Amino acid sequence: MSKPSWMPRKAMVLAAGLGLRMRPLTLERPKPLINVGGKPMLDHALDRLAEAGVETAVVNAHWQADMIAAHLKGRKKPKIVVSHEDTLLETGGGVKKALPHLGKDPILVVNADILWLDGPTQALGRCAAHWNPETMDALLLLMSTTRAVGYDGRGDFHMDPLGRLNRRAEGEIAPFVFAGVQIIKPELFAQDTPDGAFSTNLVWDRLQESGRLYGLAHDGPWFHVGTPAALLESEELLATGGIRWFWP
Repeated sequence: MSKPSWMPRKAMVLAAGLGLRMRPLTLERPKPLINVGGKPMLDHALDRLAEAGVETAVVNAHWQADMIAAHLKGRKKPKIVVSHEDTLLETGGGVKKALPHLGKDPILVVNADILWLDGPTQALGRCAAHWNPETMDALLLLMSTTRAVGYDGRGDFHMDPLGRLNRRAEGEIAPFVFAGVQIIKPELFAQDTPDGAFSTNLVWDRLQESGRLYGLAHDGPWFHVGTPAALLESEELLATGGIRWFWP
């Protein structure tokens, strides 16, 4: 599969969560190092970044940080920088701490505890091709809730015909869930944000108000591997080809 003509050179991979819903599997092992489809979820994410041409990935780590650092020690592509968090900083705080390693150009931010398969074209390449810095400050990869394996929530976003996003209101059901992949301008994490822990939701809410939060629907399978039961379901579908029931 050919690489896209433009791709962020740097990425942030969020791997510092506690994985509470995945217990007891995460009592001694961080969730991103749990195997799905034959390899750790973290490696799935990093392999996709390398295939797309990303040169450097900053991986944050808190719970079992030394285990994550040891696992990454021998990786050559992308180049790895481990951002140790003595205190859990959440998604936004984790990116903010890593800003000295991420530069000023748009970056990819990827959750390390999800799994996606490419559709007809490379998902990261589709995001890069869709990115327009003149109109958007963040572009989120979204998954249709009706085709998301292991997901039973109410969704996160509505998307208009131009791709602009709005959060679902309280009590509503939205057709799309955030798929754990985004292109975003890194300076947003430094502009009037708290020191310490905060969620990327703070940044997204501001972008929604300004009309600069956009989405792109994923065109391949996606797995929400949040619990031991969802892990088992995902493994069975991947091993047997049963994903075709979800994605013809």
